[in-house]
Amino acid sequence: MKKLALLLVLAMLLAFALVACDNDDAATTADGDGEVSYVAVISKGFQHQFWQAVYAGARAAGEEYGVDVSFDGPPSEADIGPQLEMLRSALARNPDAIAFAALDTEAALAELEDAYNRGIPIIGFDSGIPDAPAGQVLATAATDNIAAGAVGADNMFPEIQAAVASATQADPVVIAVLSQDATSESVTGRTQGFAEAMYRLAGGVNDSVSISGGLARINTGDANSAVQIQVVVGATPDIVDMTSAALGILGTPNLVGVFCSNEGAVMGLLATIGAGTVVPDGVILVGFDAGSAQKEAVEQGIMFGSVTQDPFQIGFQSVSLAVRAARGQSVSDVDTGAQWWNSENMHNPDIAILLYD
Repeated sequence: MKKLALLLVLAMLLAFALVACDNDDAATTADGDGEVSYVAVISKGFQHQFWQAVYAGARAAGEEYGVDVSFDGPPSEADIGPQLEMLRSALARNPDAIAFAALDTEAALAELEDAYNRGIPIIGFDSGIPDAPAGQVLATAATDNIAAGAVGADNMFPEIQAAVASATQADPVVIAVLSQDATSESVTGRTQGFAEAMYRLAGGVNDSVSISGGLARINTGDANSAVQIQVVVGATPDIVDMTSAALGILGTPNLVGVFCSNEGAVMGLLATIGAGTVVPDGVILVGFDAGSAQKEAVEQGIMFGSVTQDPFQIGFQSVSLAVRAARGQSVSDVDTGAQWWNSENMHNPDIAILLYD
């Protein structure tokens, strides 16, 4: 009997020890140390140099965290069906987490719900997964477009500061913003970011500044100020309409600067210049994005410089968020930043990788 009692006591002690170990493991996972081995990344494209830079960032994060990372994307951003097949294939491999840039959120609702029901964390990146059901996307790694637009203003302002400071209502200066449309969140965010940052900067040296046109929510009313920030939106995103809008801007009296809020706007501006329109002396042209034509224009001094998203960081941060979410850590949206580039730094390796063609 004594032996039996001793055996029972030992068995109970062993059971308590096993429970304690299980609780320790649970606490470890909750504290963010759970084991993660595989993250699947599905982008909106693959062949474009922008997505290759995203891929490079995702690979770098995989190496840093010691996890396998797969990267898939359809041939073009019109291929919704192929992207969904890639998402389903990733789910079939039972990843620890998925980073996803949806071409069509509604088309992917069934796959998002499947991942959610299976406890597979979903992270959005680039344009993210807009309007996804609540709770199904834990965080997004993307450019803060308002902050990115402000980078353009920060770099243009020193070049035009003297003209802005000396402007009067009788002899005003105009800073134009050329936008491809008034609906795209990325384009309107950059437009707003540039206009509002320039308004603050100009207001520091001149007490008569206004924003007008294009986007009503950032208008300040008085269009007869000494410093006039004018937002111009093309009739359509078509290159013909963007060229026409750019032609009107370059013919504006007292123009001192032009900011183009995406590559489409830059292409309209460059097409206007290529057709023979002369840029007035002293006018500073600043763009956004990259592309071979814009890179050439910056290198030749036609454009002062430009702002680019950071696709490397988009890829890196999306995988970083995915790993942390899979470990049970709380995650939140990350601004992947924007970089200023010009003829002086565009060939530096850390900038060149961001300047997709």
